Amino acid sequence: MARKITALQVQKNHPDRVNVYLDGEFAFGLYRVVAAWLTVGQELSEAKIQQLLAAEAEEKAYQRALNFLSYRVRSEAEVRQNLRKHDTPDAVIEAVIERLRRHHLLDDVAFARAWVENRNTFRPRGRRALRHELRQKGVADSVIAEALESLDENELALQAARKKARSLRGLDYQTFRQKMLGFLSRRGFPYEVCAAAIEQVWSEQNSTGGSNR
Repeated sequence: MARKITALQVQKNHPDRVNVYLDGEFAFGLYRVVAAWLTVGQELSEAKIQQLLAAEAEEKAYQRALNFLSYRVRSEAEVRQNLRKHDTPDAVIEAVIERLRRHHLLDDVAFARAWVENRNTFRPRGRRALRHELRQKGVADSVIAEALESLDENELALQAARKKARSLRGLDYQTFRQKMLGFLSRRGFPYEVCAAAIEQVWSEQNSTGGSNR
């Protein structure tokens, strides 16, 4: 049995949403983008009402995903996980993911590159650590490999070691080496890269005033 739209009212506290009244009674709220084609006096079949509610569920999930993405760039897996946490049906999740891709708001290749660039700038890490971090974010190995392809571990290890060396001044060589090796290893750099960076930074730090070896 069809029901007639008797009123459409924009919500006071949420102007992006509309209250829909059917046969004189409040029926449900919809995002304005979902309710855009509705008019007062229009009759809605039960099937049409269910279509509206399905579109509303997708729009609600889409808006939730947009809010989640507003804080920082995310991987597809992170967005899926966030939506599942709110009991979003799988079919709705897939529709939202596809919509985000279509609007270039979700791209694991761009995400992986941005992640690596951010780490390189603020907390340099080796391939091993970056690969582990990106896998935890649900990024595919092939995408990770592409993002790490041009990574210069030697230069990044030097950057990290030079910054760390400021807090290790005055130590003898063995203590300096031990602490720096542990630091760089935890950042995911391989031993040979760590060793080379340690030697260079030690040499730079002790280029005047003699060596403490």
